[in-house]
Amino acid sequence: MMLISPAFASGAAIPSEYTCSGADISPPLSWAGLPGATKSLVLVVEDPDAPSSGTFRHWGAFDIPPALKGLPAGYGPARRASGFRELRNDFGRVGYGGPCPPSGGGTHHYHFRLLALGRASLGLAPQASILALLKAAEPYAIGRAELIGTYRR
Repeated sequence: MMLISPAFASGAAIPSEYTCSGADISPPLSWAGLPGATKSLVLVVEDPDAPSSGTFRHWGAFDIPPALKGLPAGYGPARRASGFRELRNDFGRVGYGGPCPPSGGGTHHYHFRLLALGRASLGLAPQASILALLKAAEPYAIGRAELIGTYRR
């Protein structure tokens, strides 16, 4: 499987447009090479460099239809595909919350993870955490891809 963004290369800086210093919209993403048995996708964005809380979770989406080949920039409620569900991030709101490390806190690494699942729906409650999403998805994961971007303020 492959996960890429036309906005930044793997290991490169995420443009400020996709962070709290800019428009704070999700970057465009595309994927390919899903296993043939894929029935849904999970997308999670995490920052393991968060200084006080450990891993900070910026986005958790699931029940993504495998027919989607990616997401345009600024993906959200007005553009959401049927079945696509999002959870509350660590900012306390549903949907994407862009990189927003403390000023002077060094470079943070943002892991965009895509899981292909052999199950069509995880049936999670809207109040489930992103960590609960990852635990629920793990037994059904049949493919994985990761894209890492960096950001510092």
